[in-house]
Amino acid sequence: MASSRYHRYDGGDPLAPPVDLAEALDAIGEDVMAGYSPERAMQKFLRRGGQDHAGLDDLARRVAERRRDLLQRHHLDGTMDEVRELLEKAVLEERKQLVRDPMMDDADRAFRELRMDSLPSSPSAAVSELADYDWQSREAREAYEQIKDLLGRELLDQRFAGMKQALENATEADRRAIQEMLDDLNELLEKRTRGEDTQQDFDEFMAKHGQHFPENPQNLDELIDAMAQRAAAAQRMLSSMTPEQRAELMQLSAQAFGSPALMDQLARLDRNLMSLRPGADWAGSERFGGDEGLGLGDGTGVFQDLADLDALADQLSQSYGGARLDDVDLDKLARQLGEEAAVDARRLQELELALRRSGAIERGFDGELRLTPKAMRQLGKALLRDVAQRMSGRQGQRDLRQAGAAGDLSGATRPWAFGDTEPWDIPRTMLNGVLRRSGDPNGPLLSIEDVEVAETEARTQAAVALCVDTSFSMAMDGRWVPMKQTALALHTLIGTRFRGDDLELIGFGRHAETMRIEHLTALDARWAKGTNLHHALLLANSHFRKHPNAQPVLLIVTDGEPTSHLGPDGEVFFSYPPHPMTIALAVRELDNARRLGAQTTFFRLGEDPGLARFVDSMARRVEGCVIAPETGDLGAAVVGSYLGSRRGGGRDTSGPGSYGDFFGSRGFWVG
Repeated sequence: MASSRYHRYDGGDPLAPPVDLAEALDAIGEDVMAGYSPERAMQKFLRRGGQDHAGLDDLARRVAERRRDLLQRHHLDGTMDEVRELLEKAVLEERKQLVRDPMMDDADRAFRELRMDSLPSSPSAAVSELADYDWQSREAREAYEQIKDLLGRELLDQRFAGMKQALENATEADRRAIQEMLDDLNELLEKRTRGEDTQQDFDEFMAKHGQHFPENPQNLDELIDAMAQRAAAAQRMLSSMTPEQRAELMQLSAQAFGSPALMDQLARLDRNLMSLRPGADWAGSERFGGDEGLGLGDGTGVFQDLADLDALADQLSQSYGGARLDDVDLDKLARQLGEEAAVDARRLQELELALRRSGAIERGFDGELRLTPKAMRQLGKALLRDVAQRMSGRQGQRDLRQAGAAGDLSGATRPWAFGDTEPWDIPRTMLNGVLRRSGDPNGPLLSIEDVEVAETEARTQAAVALCVDTSFSMAMDGRWVPMKQTALALHTLIGTRFRGDDLELIGFGRHAETMRIEHLTALDARWAKGTNLHHALLLANSHFRKHPNAQPVLLIVTDGEPTSHLGPDGEVFFSYPPHPMTIALAVRELDNARRLGAQTTFFRLGEDPGLARFVDSMARRVEGCVIAPETGDLGAAVVGSYLGSRRGGGRDTSGPGSYGDFFGSRGFWVG
């Protein structure tokens, strides 16, 4: 029975297609070819992002902009500004009352006016000075009481988010309930300090006071974590104030709710939280420079936002050991930057996971990530598509029109004959049977004369040696990645379309070596003097001799003259300018390749006149071909040469429509 799986909707477009690995693999493969490790290449792509989603760097930039905006938009005097406004209102209303009250004794009026005139300029000192004042104006008294109420609600809002609004117009009974909650909370925290708390203690506390904790913690640890984060933010806000601002606030705090009892409970709470979570950031500070004032509660929220943004910046940097994109807190990201940012981050997480699970990247025995053969095939197919576009539909056919058991279908059919092994053409065979039975309804459904077979194009087998220059000049002049892309494209073409051919990849720098495609694509540029064409040709001829029945095809990509060769003792000899012995040994092996029947094509990179003279003379000697493509056209030139390697005795005409003409590369044949 079919089953369905469901999970919680986590944002984004529910109809969006799954992550596409093709773009990521193309970018990662190119960076690997440029010398990056697969791990670093993958991280680079995740940092940059794709065409339809942001990368880590863009998200980190937005986090930094959000943090900067908070600091530049706000200042920390919001509560003091509100106190000043209420104080000015109280004093103004009291003055009005003193002026219009006809029943007041003149001496009393003068005394009260003098007291109003002599109030300290400091709001906190003025509020303290008026603590025992007998207000004559009802509006003035209400404004002054609002100051004490505001301070109490702001101080509570620092530790309990939303308390400022919840306690607006609170009754005395509401305030007593808050005092009781604080007392019970401190007792519970002190039990934890002594190691005497139980889950039942927590459950009873939440049953009684749970309405004050919208985070809905499930145990005491979650409660402590949430409260410690906010209390630490409150401490950082206090540390960020100037000494004058802190002194004003401390003096005002004693007036909260008209009693110092609240401050005593909050100080006790802070001590308990600091002892239980000493690792929290209790001592940090920030510099604000904006025009929008922050109250104590809102300011604490901003400091929590700043802490969240700092954590997100660290997570998005992925710069710590063992970093994974799963570390990014998507809930925090959505709160700070919006749902779209969280969707982008989730897509990156899915992409990283898909890359690791797709079989495209694997961890070797040495613990390092590497591209798998599957990934190499995908990259090769992408490179072949690019090559096909560059070749602009020109097909260098190298097929022989001949019926045979092996090869591709030609599209033609013929009647079956004894000994044929070609596949049957079922539609034509059935049609022949139907037509025959129309004249003979009683005849058999099928007869041997009805059978037609599909003709195929048999392909001749080739032994291909691709010799690529791996000297440091290739990397220095920007030819390193195109060289690797060319090798991978040819490797993929032969592995998928011409499986009967045998490709040998040979890299030659100071010395030469045969390489697997995975080794070549991951090869780092090495500073080593020497271009050892002699050694490369020795390996190529050895490859040809192992396949005596195959057509040898020699493809040489280089940007420099031979400057090193192997001595009789196997040691490398280097000389620049090239030593005559180096040239002679390279020529000898090239002659051996010609005697083996190899069709040779040189791909000359760069404008070095000495290289041009050498390559021209070598090609003339073996009746080979010289192509000087632009770097970006190298892959198309090599693939095109391979496809046309055995047409017309191995020669292209170099006339209109030839590869040399098509690429504008000054390609020519030397006879």
